[in-house]
Order: sequence, then C-alpha cells, then structure tokens
Amino acid sequence: MSLEVKGKITKFLDVESVTSKASGNEWKKQSFIVETEEQYNNLYCFEVFGAEKVDNLTKFNKVGDVVNVQFNVNTNEWKGRYFTSLQSWRIEKADVSDSIEDNNFETIGNTDVPQNNGDLPF
Repeated sequence: MSLEVKGKITKFLDVESVTSKASGNEWKKQSFIVETEEQYNNLYCFEVFGAEKVDNLTKFNKVGDVVNVQFNVNTNEWKGRYFTSLQSWRIEKADVSDSIEDNNFETIGNTDVPQNNGDLPF
C-alpha cells in the first residue's frame, strides 16, 4: 500500500549508520520531519534507507521546501514489541501555485466590454 502526504520539511534528523551483525554490511538511515496544514495529526517523521537515498535527501531538499512524500507504512515485531515506521520512497517538490489566491491577479486590457443581456453569439 502506498500513501502520500503534502507538507513542509521542518527538520532533518542525524544520519544513522549501522553495521549488520549477520552480514557485516553497513547501512544508512535518515529521518526527516514534514508538517502539513491539517488541524490534527499534522506532523510526520519519515525515513529513507540506503547511502544513495540519504545523500540525495539533503542534496535536493532543504528545510522549508513544500514537498509531496510518497511512502509505505512498515511495522516490525521484536521481542513482543511492535515498531512502525513511515518509509518514504519518493519525494517531489509540491506545486505551490495551488495556494495562490485569485485576488493577487490584476486585470489587463480593456475592461469596458459591452454586455449582450444574455444573447450568445453562437
């Protein structure tokens, strides 16, 4: 299941590096906070995994950017406890032109258009 949230990046948390005990491979993870304009439940902590994704996160995104985050919800069980994370797999800059109010536009040209009292030319 894939979900999407639109909001503003408010913070990047520190990069975590861990070496796997089983395979000896190192992996990186970074979390970041996105705040939406919703009244309730408006704060999300997303994670990205892998060195390339961690590097690209701060390379292409900055605090204050409005983004669309596509993510999966992942839950793991460990010793009878359950841990849920929001794993982002795509981050795009949001189209902020939707929030521009109509009254910011000026009328250009001749505004003295004759009225036809409901008669249509076609």
